Amino acid sequence: MCRFRAMHKLTWKFENDLVVYLFCVTYSLMQIDHLEFAMPCAFAHFQICTFSNYFMLHIAIVNGPNLNLLGTREPEIYGHQTLDHYLKQLTKRFPLVHLHCYQSNVEGELINYLHNCMGMMNGIVLNAGAYTHTSIALADAVSAIGVPVVEVHISNVLAREDYRKTSFISAKCKGSISGLGMDGYALAIQYFVDALLPPAP
Repeated sequence: MCRFRAMHKLTWKFENDLVVYLFCVTYSLMQIDHLEFAMPCAFAHFQICTFSNYFMLHIAIVNGPNLNLLGTREPEIYGHQTLDHYLKQLTKRFPLVHLHCYQSNVEGELINYLHNCMGMMNGIVLNAGAYTHTSIALADAVSAIGVPVVEVHISNVLAREDYRKTSFISAKCKGSISGLGMDGYALAIQYFVDALLPPAP
């Protein structure tokens, strides 16, 4: 399991350090009556805080049963890359996104985590694993929380066993991505970036 991983630790730490630095400079300049220099620092401080609060997406990546074994589990189907390694790549690829990562092999814990995303996340990337094909309760949670969800599957589930061709979750989601390997996660995040962030000037 991973929560508030590399993006949160690196980019957010940099922003916090810069905010603290600008606050200290602003206060020092005001103490010696250099208001002509203090005001630009105060404005920069305000801009950084505003940018962090309003233009950073919070996306949850939620993984279901057995996905903690990626890299060693049936590599001919799921590949050799571990989830942790790939998530580090995602944080570099999406600098305007805070990724909140969660994995559980327990259905109820996944449902509780989805409930906790209400009012906290801008979007959810959900790979429910085998629960995709069995869990009406998980589908009900996706429908109930009011947070847009994109369903992701690493393998092409429609090309596998018949029981994997049924998804209780798909109809509750914005869309589904299947069979594109780990890149399915990146495509789902890109959807949220395009849909929710303001366009670049």
